[in-house]
Amino acid sequence: MATVTAASLSALLRLLPPSKLSSTHAHNFLQIPLHIPSSPHYKTLKSKSLKKIPSALTESSGSPKSLDPDPQILLQQLADCFVLPADYFQQLPQDLRLDLNDAAFDLSNGAVKDECGEELGETLLNITRAWELADTSTSASLVSKLPLLVSSLTSNNKSALGKRLVSASRRFQSMGQYGQGELQSIAKVMNKAGKLLSESPVSEVANGEPKQETRVLKFGELQVELTPEKAYIGAVIGFFFGILTWQVSQGIQSIPENSLEYANDNALLLAKSLRIALLLIFYMSTVISAFTTVGLILLGGQLKSKGK
Repeated sequence: MATVTAASLSALLRLLPPSKLSSTHAHNFLQIPLHIPSSPHYKTLKSKSLKKIPSALTESSGSPKSLDPDPQILLQQLADCFVLPADYFQQLPQDLRLDLNDAAFDLSNGAVKDECGEELGETLLNITRAWELADTSTSASLVSKLPLLVSSLTSNNKSALGKRLVSASRRFQSMGQYGQGELQSIAKVMNKAGKLLSESPVSEVANGEPKQETRVLKFGELQVELTPEKAYIGAVIGFFFGILTWQVSQGIQSIPENSLEYANDNALLLAKSLRIALLLIFYMSTVISAFTTVGLILLGGQLKSKGK
């Protein structure tokens, strides 16, 4: 007997009247084998879907994806890179010493304690002094503190530290190959740690306004933060200093050469040379004071506009 589908049999049962369907027919009807087709494609899809479930569970319960390295580990690697011979920085050539000083400036430039926190800021300032003095041992000892301090930093502190490390790493990278490549190793690890820390989310300050960028002038160990008020004060000082030097130069010029008596011609020649030198010095001071005054006024206006 030909096989029929279950759907066809159900439709046939609905069409037959109840009186025509005897128990015998019903019995014979029930003997008809029902064949539900099973497509090979369906079996394949079913087996594939069943296989995907345990594999997905295995991926989710298995080992997690590799995460970014811990900043503390990178800073410890950086500290290990600074373990150098005691006189390593002292033996650097003059041009590399200048690059080291530039790296020191980039590391502690600006309001470092406000941006990185009191303890970390003080540590960075001490590292800066050690680099400027080419003190390798003190530098290694101070850098070894960074892994211990990073865990207590806020996101803003980490971001500020990261930016400073990235900036300083460029200075080490510019030193090129020296010795056994220690400087390049420092640059590589410092840049990697800096980029990771700088990616920390930065929140706005408490009053809802973003923190203003500060500009700093550095003269040796002296750092002066530039503000509009300080720029205007400097302009006033430059203006009065220019007036003073101008008055002095005019006083020297008003003295006639024949008004003083000299013992001999050598003394006269020396006096004339000294008079010319003083005039040049005070005239140049007047000109420099004028340019400085104008420049500070313009700088103050620029800083004031950025502050708004």
